[in-house]
Amino acid sequence: MVVKTQYEGHRVSGLYVGVNNVRRYFSKRTLEIELQLDHLRIECGLTPRFWEGQPEIHDPRLCDWLESKQLHDRPCRTPVPLAMIPEGKNCFRLASISRNGAGKLRQSQDPATQEDAA
Repeated sequence: MVVKTQYEGHRVSGLYVGVNNVRRYFSKRTLEIELQLDHLRIECGLTPRFWEGQPEIHDPRLCDWLESKQLHDRPCRTPVPLAMIPEGKNCFRLASISRNGAGKLRQSQDPATQEDAA
């Protein structure tokens, strides 16, 4: 799935997942997810607003990691698309998408299977 960075001022404030992605890839019973950020694995809580039309993930460690990727080659506050790839039950790997739009968006598991397992 493709997600986008969110900004508050000049700083990354989180990820926008999108309502359709929430319906497709997340079980409503999920309270937190694991994100694989290169060699770092973090757990991020999902707020009730995630399910109520504000499908956003906010975590200071995630923001620091995104900032470290130097995604500043775009104009200020322009969302940067990233691939969020399912890696198991409630676990996703974040990866960059190449400039020409070709990213490795393969899935290691069918989202429907993932939903049923939750």
